[in-house]
Amino acid sequence: MSASLPHPLLHCYIDGQFVASDCYFDNINPVNGQKISEIAEANNRQIDMAVQSARQALKGPWGKLTVNQRCDLLHKIADRMVERQQEFIDAEIADTGKSLHQVQTIDIPRGAANFRAFADMARTHSGETFITETPSGEKALNYSVNKPLGVVAVISPWNLPLLLATWKVAPALACGNCVILKPSEETSSTAVLLAQVMDEVGVPKGVFNLILGRGKHIGDYLTSHASVDAVTFTGASATGQHIMRAVSQGVKPISFELGGKNSAIVFADADLDKAVAGVARSTFTNCGQVCLCTEKVFVHREIADDFIEKLKQQAAAIKIGYPKEEGVLLGPLVSKQHQEKVLAYYQLAKDEGANFIIGGGVPKFHDERDQGCYIEPTIISGLEDNNRVNQEEIFGPICHVSIFDDEDEVIERVNNTPYGLACALWTENVSRAHRVSPQIDVGLVWVNTWFLRDLRAPFGGVKLSGIGREGGKHSLNFYAEPVNICIKID
Repeated sequence: MSASLPHPLLHCYIDGQFVASDCYFDNINPVNGQKISEIAEANNRQIDMAVQSARQALKGPWGKLTVNQRCDLLHKIADRMVERQQEFIDAEIADTGKSLHQVQTIDIPRGAANFRAFADMARTHSGETFITETPSGEKALNYSVNKPLGVVAVISPWNLPLLLATWKVAPALACGNCVILKPSEETSSTAVLLAQVMDEVGVPKGVFNLILGRGKHIGDYLTSHASVDAVTFTGASATGQHIMRAVSQGVKPISFELGGKNSAIVFADADLDKAVAGVARSTFTNCGQVCLCTEKVFVHREIADDFIEKLKQQAAAIKIGYPKEEGVLLGPLVSKQHQEKVLAYYQLAKDEGANFIIGGGVPKFHDERDQGCYIEPTIISGLEDNNRVNQEEIFGPICHVSIFDDEDEVIERVNNTPYGLACALWTENVSRAHRVSPQIDVGLVWVNTWFLRDLRAPFGGVKLSGIGREGGKHSLNFYAEPVNICIKID
């Protein structure tokens, strides 16, 4: 069940070269706990080199390319990613333990799609033009041009490694910036493959740099670096707060996609089978390790018993196993550390008095997988909305089911959270869908679906779930700043 990786030693990529480091650490396969490679630990000197090379690239050939030339290059990146697709699939599975189906249909295809989509959108990203006439009779032409921010630090998470790294790298490059990517230390393999692709298609040196390593020291040094112009981050809310403090001295532009404690609302008029299938998917996809996953389910009293029984059956039918095994939906969690965190929340739920409808432990395989990071899909009920389990992001395959009686009540209860990322409504009443959706304090509401995305649509959250929006013109508006030019007309 082993998978090929880009190299047994994963190096940083700086100024157009893969560079060795003084220190490496083990990359562990979450399926069986075995070492699969060693990852470089970057030092401050290497980060300085990456930043300096990015600044030089802005002044060099990269800064002189036209929009169309940049976008043509991004299409070449996507084409080469598709040619090496199997290598990306193998590397992603080795790092994360995800099912082959998910990696083949979502993670890796979206990586290439991000480069193509943002390249095409950038070609028509234009400014504004106004004819100004003052009361005294003066005339002027005001127009704006879009200029890159400069050097952008991209810090990406471990749950959707390639997808979320390219979600930021692609529009940043399309807008003419230079990028320093710092992926999670848990999932660096596809980032190294991406660096190889950049090298192969002739991206000018310094335009894309890859910094690998553990811990907040690297993140602190990179995000607070005087020559880094902007920071974009996807990950935990607490880390976002820390980065925000680090960049405050430089007053740098930031875009944060942070955590979520997302709800699903199932109204009495919902198509029950579709709602059950949708909630099962939104709860258990990628072992619940998606910021958009559902952790709280509110079901109308009229259908609660039937819904809970059907959801339990769906959870019981989930096949857990090797990522490339036929029919497997659930692989392991990403690491032992994260497994311990999620199990601690399972124990907290027991301590708080939850009713465990199904799950709550670790599956037993009686083979090498018992040394991995697997966990049971879990459904609980019986807790109050203010219990910690219902207020804190768990990031595992668990949901709590609550019963509600009326619309106003459930809106208030869903909004009772410090997070505000996403919500899914299940109803066949179109008026209710339009009436309720804007009242939910989130950045994204799905109706009768989940995880259906259009790359042009705004993505982001409110409260502890983030700052700003990315996607489509929203990404381009972040990664390129408008400069107003006013010309007086005599």
